[in-house]
Amino acid sequence: MTHRRRRSLTSDEVALWAQVTRHVNPMPGQAPVVAPPLPEPATPPPPPSEATKASGALVKPKPTPPPIAPLAPLERRLRQRLSRGSHAIEAVIDLHGMRQAEAHDALRGFLHRAQAQGHLVVLVVTGKGGSPSERGGLFEERGVLRRTVPHWLRLPDLRPLVVGFEEAAAHHGGAGALYIRMRRQRGPGAP
Repeated sequence: MTHRRRRSLTSDEVALWAQVTRHVNPMPGQAPVVAPPLPEPATPPPPPSEATKASGALVKPKPTPPPIAPLAPLERRLRQRLSRGSHAIEAVIDLHGMRQAEAHDALRGFLHRAQAQGHLVVLVVTGKGGSPSERGGLFEERGVLRRTVPHWLRLPDLRPLVVGFEEAAAHHGGAGALYIRMRRQRGPGAP
């Protein structure tokens, strides 16, 4: 039995699918699936000016930076060892009870210190969100930090520090905490 190769989507199909799924929310309890960002279409270089043509000098266009790979989940073996307690969590920060701005600053500082100290796996406790009476109503969404910390980890200021992350095991906080795999520090000052 031969297997047919799967056809990859064209950029038009990917754009159409992104437009269709733009307003779709993940089911409760499910982590949202984040598609890798679409590569920007290459723009052709502007035609050479008359002065450039006359001098014969060619201006090389700047190379485009390589696309950033999406953050990866933890390796299966590492996740198992963390869950069993046979791999140590090297540092922990508890963000719950903080406002978003102070939590973002605290997380940024914590991750920079963790990388500088050579930590490979850290735990970030976000909390699961309060009860309806604490939130001010039944219809308000739970866990602002729980939803925003994964987004922050993908932003340019924290992205270079993090290899990947995943929801913690129940005894480490479950849905209210994240294991974060740190990127090793390169260059001067690296351990």
